[in-house]
Amino acid sequence: MIQPGQHNFEVLSTEDVYEGRILAVRVDDVSMPGGGQAKREVVEHLGAVVILALDEDDHVTLIHQYRHPIGRRNWELPAGLIDKAGEDPVETARRELVEEVGLAAGDWSVLVDVAVSPGFTDEVARVYLATDLATVERQVEGDEEADIVARRFPLEDAVRMALSGEIVNAATIAGLLAAHAVRTLSVPARPADAPWHDMPTRFARRRG
Repeated sequence: MIQPGQHNFEVLSTEDVYEGRILAVRVDDVSMPGGGQAKREVVEHLGAVVILALDEDDHVTLIHQYRHPIGRRNWELPAGLIDKAGEDPVETARRELVEEVGLAAGDWSVLVDVAVSPGFTDEVARVYLATDLATVERQVEGDEEADIVARRFPLEDAVRMALSGEIVNAATIAGLLAAHAVRTLSVPARPADAPWHDMPTRFARRRG
């Protein structure tokens, strides 16, 4: 008898259900510990970068952006999809910081990697800490980005917003708490080029 924690959840077959611009859906038949099998619906995603831009006064830049699935605007960190083939995620983060809030950063490090909802999607977001900031010309692309409102908050106030439920974006909450730990507990951030073992790749390969 296989002991708990030792079963190999082998994919016996898979069926593609949907392929869109930023995600795909497949259904896997997976072998289960009791000898049977179960269907697992999986949302494949490109993955994303999220940027916590922190100035010399420990103010963090948040954006107020409409998110259609939840039907309202919410405060979150600047972010973007890893949608350019072969682009280093740090370069994606640099580009998104300019496009969304008109900032450039001289120093980059990794705060946390967030598996957004691993029960059904392979989406993982990497949250970068960006410091040594400079204002640059913002490069707005599309109607959605033109509607974004950016504002700087003291880091401690942003953490309170997360704990009070005013901020609900998962990667933003994780990034804020991690940045607070870096600042107050002297917990070191990782290098910007730290290995990213869970970076999604399947949908990118599917797109070619």
